[in-house]
Amino acid sequence: MVTLFFFAEHDPSPDIKNRASSGADELPVPVPAARGNGVAGMRYIGPIYRPPSEADSLLIQATVGCPHNRCTFCMVYKKGPKYRTRAVNEIKEDILAARDAYGQSIRTLFFPAGNTIAMKTEDLCEICRFAGQVFPGLERITVYGSSQYIHKKSTQGLKRLAEAGLSRIHVGLESGDDVILKKIKKGTDSREQIKAGKWVMEAGMELSLYVIMGIGGKERTALHAKETARVLNVIDPQFIRIRTFVPKIDTPILNEVQKGSFKMLGPHEILRETEMLIRDLKVSSYFASDHYTNYINLEGRLPKEKTRLLEEIRTALERDEKTYRPFFIGTQ
Repeated sequence: MVTLFFFAEHDPSPDIKNRASSGADELPVPVPAARGNGVAGMRYIGPIYRPPSEADSLLIQATVGCPHNRCTFCMVYKKGPKYRTRAVNEIKEDILAARDAYGQSIRTLFFPAGNTIAMKTEDLCEICRFAGQVFPGLERITVYGSSQYIHKKSTQGLKRLAEAGLSRIHVGLESGDDVILKKIKKGTDSREQIKAGKWVMEAGMELSLYVIMGIGGKERTALHAKETARVLNVIDPQFIRIRTFVPKIDTPILNEVQKGSFKMLGPHEILRETEMLIRDLKVSSYFASDHYTNYINLEGRLPKEKTRLLEEIRTALERDEKTYRPFFIGTQ
């Protein structure tokens, strides 16, 4: 029997529909592949991640791996599997298997893996439409997608996806600083990130952008905050979610940390960087730090709750740094 592993970024749910369910953050859950993770006929290949907001979503794998797979901070697919899209008929079979197991009451659906937006537009449209037909009460369909692959869709392609039922895209912005984006080999720049983000929203879909605090190290902390705020202000996404940089095994950036060429920020420095970011934001987004890597939990609607968020950071800065979580190297 083959064992697959599924990962939840945060906020794990006990709901059986959630393929990433576990009792801890970003930890592997062994699943007997022969049983399709508890549902006969459903198939999964490689590690499966989902965003915190998809804790109660049905997960149906549409793609395998990541077509870019060169980000220096990401370990998820460095050892494979190689990127490919699953056959549309296989995905439809898994959707039907989920219906047979759970009925037609599914409300939210997430299509993993790492960059499903790179799937052919017509194929992604087809599985979105099919899911809507199978689950008539479906309220949200979401995917992960990097800006360069969103940009390749064009405005027309994105509108077609929205019309087919795709309603939200989770995008790793990471930073708005082009120097940092080049160094971490993100495969895009701030101009393309802005275009892609605005196109998603103009097409009628929601946009959830993720920022990695500390990804510029000590050298570019102020520029990281300033440039990221600049990009976010232009896009004004529905959601801004932050994570704190943690070096992972089998990644180039871990080598830089260990050699001393990348100098990581400490807890107070991360909080100050976050403070600079929030202070410069002029958006109407929901801001959340819903991740186990962060030193404090911050959640609120901007600009209404900006003052409260900044006050919470200032209070956190009064704590001794030794009271925060210790440095660690991520293994998942």
